[in-house]
Amino acid sequence: MTIRHVVSWKLATTDEQERAERAARIKSGLESLPAVIPELLSAEVGVAVAPGDDFDVVLISDFDSLDGLQAYQEHPAHREVAGFIRSVVSGRAAVDFEV
Repeated sequence: MTIRHVVSWKLATTDEQERAERAARIKSGLESLPAVIPELLSAEVGVAVAPGDDFDVVLISDFDSLDGLQAYQEHPAHREVAGFIRSVVSGRAAVDFEV
């Protein structure tokens, strides 16, 4: 069984330059995690090309199990990236499902 973890974030800023910089930092931070968290099988990060009322950044990641997802969420490298994300977003939506 593979668990797919999908998370979307809405950035708190309306300034386009700041939005782009924050989105790029989120993207690079999340994309660095597969190299240091073995439970994270894959991670794809997308940044919205047409900003508006929708979400700005999305993460699609895969794990072997719910235990692997939990280990990822507790890993210090993830916690560091997640701390930055929490500091710059106004909204979040997530879903985990089997594929």
